[in-house]
Amino acid sequence: MKDDHIQTKEKREKNWKLLYVRSAKLARAKQLGIDYPNASSKRQDEIDDNEPLNVLFICSRNQWRSPTAEAVWRNHPDMRVRSAGTSPNARRHVSVDDIRWSHSIFVMENKHRSRLLAEFGRVIANKPLHVLDIPDEYQYMDPELVDLIKASVGSVLGLP
Repeated sequence: MKDDHIQTKEKREKNWKLLYVRSAKLARAKQLGIDYPNASSKRQDEIDDNEPLNVLFICSRNQWRSPTAEAVWRNHPDMRVRSAGTSPNARRHVSVDDIRWSHSIFVMENKHRSRLLAEFGRVIANKPLHVLDIPDEYQYMDPELVDLIKASVGSVLGLP
């Protein structure tokens, strides 16, 4: 009887240690922006045809360009959209959760692409990442900016 109690106690301690190691790994992976374990993430080719496309728009400060893109595409029936910025001073800074949520990412300039790859390299590795080449010279909802966003995003996604 006493031996059974000792074996049960040892088994519980061993299980607790395994659980702690796993939670530590998960916490460290989240801190590093690594999707661990990978089983929960969907690949681009696994998206259900009936599921709306999650699109993330990125600029520097999330002030003019990416919020404009979000506003332009917000009501499209086949899309869910978010916007964020790469700068620490962004109105809404891009997060690992944003990257994981998205099926496709649009950045305004190459520098945004580089920043995302540097900060979220492993999480972003299998995501379609499109550079729109829209310079930071427009105000929020500037008609020319709206036309650029509609044309460029629409052509990439095959939307009118």
